[in-house]
Amino acid sequence: QVQLVESGGGWVQAGGSLRLSCAASGLTFSRYRMGWFRQAPGKEREFVARINLSGITDYADSMKGRVTISRDNVKNTVHLQMNSLKPEDTAVYSCAASPRGVTIQWDYWGQGTQVTVSS
Repeated sequence: QVQLVESGGGWVQAGGSLRLSCAASGLTFSRYRMGWFRQAPGKEREFVARINLSGITDYADSMKGRVTISRDNVKNTVHLQMNSLKPEDTAVYSCAASPRGVTIQWDYWGQGTQVTVSS
């Protein structure tokens, strides 16, 4: 059974930093691209960042320069370092896994971790 478990969320003042982690189990981690998404109250879920099997990354324009996604294929973990946080970054952040292949299909999702940024 595949499980993705996020951690590291919390409350932070604007301008602060948080490092989110997502621990994966039940899958061959090195064969999956991993991504982070977020959903704010009353809004659609939106893409934040992804990292493919070889470590190539992609970021949402709204987050570029402020976030870094990384992966540890030994510990089966993906991280999201977030800096210069803004109140509008407040959301539930979830990680997701997509099997390797041309088409990106996010097959597995974690429950999410709350990030709250106060002004």
